[in-house]
Amino acid sequence: MAASVIESLCMRPLLRLIVLAILGGAILAGPANAGSRIKDIVDFEGVRENMLVGYGLVVGLNNTGDSLQNAPFTKQAIQSMMERLGVNTHDPTATGLINTKNVAAVMVTARLPPFAAPGAQIDATVSAMGDAKSLLGGTLLMTSLIGADGQAYAAAQGTVQTGAVSASGASGSSITRGVPTAGRIASGAIVERETGFDLDSMAQLRLTLRNPDFTTARRIAEAINAAHPGTAVAENPTIIALRAPAGQDMVGFVTDIEDLDVDPEAPAKVVIDEVSGVVVMGADVRISTVAIAQGNLTISVTETPRVSQPAPFSQGVTTTVPDSKVKVDEQKGKKLMMVGGASLQSVVTGLNALGVTPRDMISILQAIKASGALQADIQVM
Repeated sequence: MAASVIESLCMRPLLRLIVLAILGGAILAGPANAGSRIKDIVDFEGVRENMLVGYGLVVGLNNTGDSLQNAPFTKQAIQSMMERLGVNTHDPTATGLINTKNVAAVMVTARLPPFAAPGAQIDATVSAMGDAKSLLGGTLLMTSLIGADGQAYAAAQGTVQTGAVSASGASGSSITRGVPTAGRIASGAIVERETGFDLDSMAQLRLTLRNPDFTTARRIAEAINAAHPGTAVAENPTIIALRAPAGQDMVGFVTDIEDLDVDPEAPAKVVIDEVSGVVVMGADVRISTVAIAQGNLTISVTETPRVSQPAPFSQGVTTTVPDSKVKVDEQKGKKLMMVGGASLQSVVTGLNALGVTPRDMISILQAIKASGALQADIQVM
């Protein structure tokens, strides 16, 4: 019955708009301030990735590798590798024979995920160090990847995929798309050892807020204590200390609390990207009473050279005479705007009423901040 009534009302244009407005309001009337999950706004102490780095060689290049004269470290790496494989490269008769451009020295980087077990595969990134032209089609030889403590945690090897195109002609002309001197080996590194971080045996765990704030830290502690009394303490705007309840391990405790909803707070901030002209303002930005006037003054100078031709038999000389026209154009329709205690919506509406562009808005906001009327921080990128 209700569906048929709505269908009949929608047949009339005016009533259709009313019905759509009512239905749209009902849809938007849901929870406007839906909270964020704790795990989306904090980092768990010790649960993080670890950076790995290694030095290796890429072989099999089609004459696009390092020039051994310009990259002596590549030659030393080749000699060291061949020595480990039983080839004597220190023989004076053989040393001069190492002159190849099919090898490139590279740095290999990877990210070790938290709790990665031995045998797990991770991606590796390969980047040329010398004057190699391209790593396309090359193969990375087994390279140990070490962490910040100097221990090897993974080993990488495999075919390098650059996703780039590079070609050159005999006359020196060339074309390049992408970066052929950097590539990736999908699942090209194998984890050899764990980091040794044992979360289950920890008696205390700390949460780190990604955007530090006193109010948010307190709300997180209150939400956790509401579910598990006496287990969370907000130490400062960044750290919330946790203790697992009696009889429950830390892994199970983290599982219980990471999906709890919290309404995060954020300071009033205006972020300005002067390069692209983008302005982002938070919902809590406020402007005290201030007058804003904006207008553009354009001065254009047009040079039209003219030829001056002397009269016949006058002994004159033909010459060029400049003819300058100066025009001043000031945009009309820009009025003085008064704002006071304005919210974000009022500010945007008022500035749009002046017809300002995003770049003009950047200058206006900086001027308002300089006058002390903008109650927010400005971050220029």
